[in-house]
Amino acid sequence: MDTFAVRPRDTTCHTLLYAAHDAFRRDLDRLAAAAAAGKGRASHVRAGWENLKDQIRLHHDLEDRWLWPRVEHAVAGRRAERAVLEEMRAEHARIGPLIARVDAVMAGGGGDLPAAVADLREALERHLRHEETSALPLAESALEAGEWRALADEARRGCDEGTPLFVPWVVDGIAPVERSRFLTSLPKPLRELNRVLWEPRYRKRRLWSI
Repeated sequence: MDTFAVRPRDTTCHTLLYAAHDAFRRDLDRLAAAAAAGKGRASHVRAGWENLKDQIRLHHDLEDRWLWPRVEHAVAGRRAERAVLEEMRAEHARIGPLIARVDAVMAGGGGDLPAAVADLREALERHLRHEETSALPLAESALEAGEWRALADEARRGCDEGTPLFVPWVVDGIAPVERSRFLTSLPKPLRELNRVLWEPRYRKRRLWSI
C-alpha cells in the first residue's frame, strides 16, 4: 500500500517512534560489528543487547496495546487500512523468534551469531520500513491531535520506569542536529533530568563498549 501522508515530524509521539527506529538500527549495527569481530559475548555487548531487547519489546507493546487499537477504531470498516495493522502485528510476531535465536546463541547455546544477527537485522529493517511508509502515515491521517496527546500520556504512564534509560539511549552517538531535534521535542523538566541524571548514569553503563 502507498503512503497515506507525508512523514510527520511535528508531534512528540511521532518523534519518539521514529527516534526509536533509528536507535534500533544503530544498535543492531553495533551488534553485527561485535559479532563479526568475534566479540559478541563480551560483557558490555551483552549489556547492550539486553537493553536493545527491552527497547524493542517496549516499542512493540506501545504500538500493539495503545497505538494500533486507536487507529483500528478510527478506520473501522476500511478493509485495506485494517489490513495494514494486521500486517504490523504479524511482523511483530515474526521478529520475536529471531530475537530469541540471537539470545540463545549469545547465551552460549551454539550457532552462528553473525548469521542470527543478520537475519534479525533484515527482518527488523523490512518491518521498520513498512511501518514508516504505511502504518505510521496511516496513524497520522486517522488520529486527531487530541488522540495523539492521549496516546502520549498513556504511553508515559505505562513506561515511566523505562524513560530514564530510553532518552539517553536514543541520543547515544547520534548527530548533533538529530540530538537537538529529539531533546527539544521533550518537556523541559525531562530534558533537565536527562542532562543532570539520566545521561551520566547511562554513560557509566558503557553499553556496547568492547
